[in-house]
Amino acid sequence: MELSKQNKTDLLEIAIMVALFFLIVVIYVPVAIWEEENDYTKESRYRMKNLYDVESFYSTLTGEYNPDFLEAMTLVNSTRDSALADSLFIGEQTITINGKEFSVDVATSFGFEFDTTFGFKSFRRDTVLDTTLQIAAYSEDLGRNDTSFIRKKDLESYESDENFIGIVKVEPLKRVEAIEYYKTYLPDSSIYYCPLTNEPYQMAITEDGSGLKVSSPIIETIIEPRYLLFSFKANSHGIIRNGQKSWN
Repeated sequence: MELSKQNKTDLLEIAIMVALFFLIVVIYVPVAIWEEENDYTKESRYRMKNLYDVESFYSTLTGEYNPDFLEAMTLVNSTRDSALADSLFIGEQTITINGKEFSVDVATSFGFEFDTTFGFKSFRRDTVLDTTLQIAAYSEDLGRNDTSFIRKKDLESYESDENFIGIVKVEPLKRVEAIEYYKTYLPDSSIYYCPLTNEPYQMAITEDGSGLKVSSPIIETIIEPRYLLFSFKANSHGIIRNGQKSWN
């Protein structure tokens, strides 16, 4: 049976729509897969860095690395909690975890270093109430009394000047100030495992105990099918050796 002109037109339109559909699939699906691969790589390297940092803090506190990462993490977190609860928790201290005693040496900067390492820098705007003073003082340059505006907290330094005369006017001041702070978090056991394979990262401590290497558990390329025609691929996410990242 011979197709009519209208049928041929309809089939042509269907063919064009199917071709457009496959064109869209070919263009956008690989991009989505690449983004998925990059997300796993980014998250894995983030966890590796956190793992290395935990071990580094443990080494700072005890003088050595710990092959038991979960124990090291618990000690570092406990030290941060103690330092946060007691500002005098510095110097040589003893911490007991699961019946085991650890001797640690807590530096005065430990809390700040912990928060800046395991935290995200953020900013907020705070409304600050302040007071501005108009003061009078004798100006030797001008040869007469002169007035100027200062912040109330600076008044003491001006009062000690022999040319200071007195306060002329007091004005309350409201201003908006940008405050920098860190949104901190406590590392947890999830950073010990690769987000793709759920296998623990490989840690290697040098024989003299002075060096540490953290590496991805992915040895051979991982290939997983996606949408029948495509594949997700992942290679090793790299290593961190003595603080040096292979991906930098």
